[in-house]
Amino acid sequence: MLIEALEGDVTVVYCNAISASVQIEVEPVGRWFEAFLKRRNRNVSASFQELEEEEELSEESEDEELQLEDFPLLRTLDPKDWKNQSDHYAVLGLAHMRYKATQKQIKAAHKAMVLKHHPDKRKAAGEQIVEGDGDYFTCITKAIEILSDPVKRRAFDSVDPTFDNAVPSKGEGKDNFFEAYAPVFERNARWSSKKHVPKLGTMDSSFEDVDNFYSVWYNFDSWREFSYLDEEEKDKAECRDERRWIEKQNRGARATRKKEEMNRLRTLVDTAYSLDPRIKKFKDDEKARKENEKKAKADAKRKEQEEKERARQAELDAARLAKEKEEEEAKLVAQQAKKEKEIQKKAIKKERQKLRTTCKNWNYFGDNESDSVKMMEDVEKLCDRLELVSLQSLNEGLASGSKEEGKVAVEKQVQEVNAQLQKEKDAEVQARQAVRTTVQASGGGGGGGKGWNEEELPLLIKAVNLFPAGTNARYPPRAAFNRTQC
Repeated sequence: MLIEALEGDVTVVYCNAISASVQIEVEPVGRWFEAFLKRRNRNVSASFQELEEEEELSEESEDEELQLEDFPLLRTLDPKDWKNQSDHYAVLGLAHMRYKATQKQIKAAHKAMVLKHHPDKRKAAGEQIVEGDGDYFTCITKAIEILSDPVKRRAFDSVDPTFDNAVPSKGEGKDNFFEAYAPVFERNARWSSKKHVPKLGTMDSSFEDVDNFYSVWYNFDSWREFSYLDEEEKDKAECRDERRWIEKQNRGARATRKKEEMNRLRTLVDTAYSLDPRIKKFKDDEKARKENEKKAKADAKRKEQEEKERARQAELDAARLAKEKEEEEAKLVAQQAKKEKEIQKKAIKKERQKLRTTCKNWNYFGDNESDSVKMMEDVEKLCDRLELVSLQSLNEGLASGSKEEGKVAVEKQVQEVNAQLQKEKDAEVQARQAVRTTVQASGGGGGGGKGWNEEELPLLIKAVNLFPAGTNARYPPRAAFNRTQC
């Protein structure tokens, strides 16, 4: 506490002299953590010492209850055959708790039994006592010796005479599966090396819970061992060889019993799995799901095929329409071309007739009959060789000029036509000469060196024009290229 300021004293507050408070989170450990858990579970705020006092009071009350019980079974036991006849939990008055009893409870029960059944106590009460190990108090000593040692206690718990090893048959669990198998799994769960073994559950359990349950039991790790049932004790062996022989015999017997135990558990799990209605339900659901997926895939594939077929049919229809349109356009073009050709043909015919009429009116520009006949032949040659434009131009010249000018124009046109014919003739002659040269260079024509006659040369010229020099397949195989084919 601060000292009260006297009258006349000056009070000064130093703000920077004290640092600000800092909040620090701490975590209890050790016995403080245990006390914290107990306070939290009990929803109280009490010290560790108070909780210990409560536990001691509860243990004392339990001890009082144990001391009040009577155990007539002790007087009927044969101390010499304690291993086969004694139930150590029952000897200490813990038959109702058995493997769930704590070490404190076991010690308290032993203390109560000693206070009541010790030979000195009974002797003082006037009871007749059997001297030596023949007294039943030896069974109490053996019981605390075994139950206070964790290894020996586990060996005894493994062969607990009150434990039911029975496995329900298929007929028993067919109609009431959960009622028949749930207690069996809970009973056998005490042998698990792992804590928190899942329970069988109900019909409404999820697939994950059921799968986890059977996964745990199919991989069940049992700590149960059968060393308590060893027929021979190695400590009684007279030599090392005998002790080894006893250990070998005991190991073989334990392995056989362990194998039988695992077969029993496996039979339990297999039988339960085969009868579990949830497994059948899950399998039916899985089968239905797969069938639905298969049906969905089939429907999707069918729809895809239908879409492809519709697309293909649409393409075919589009192609058909396009082809029909092209054919229609080609038909219109052909009709137009034909129409134009007819028009041109009529125009050429008209111009030819006009040229003939004009020349005829002028007596074919001749002074005598022979000149007229010759000019008539030249006019026919012009009609055969000239195009429409040339004929129109020539007719226009004849119509606008005099007879002499017309004669000159016709003769000029005749000369041009004759020159063109001569040029074509020269080209043909050159082609023939080229063919002869080619044939001579290749050793002559077909037929054993026989030359080409006048009838075959035009065909050969056409073949040369069809396959000019430098083109592929100009010279096909000799067997396929003959004169008739040309």
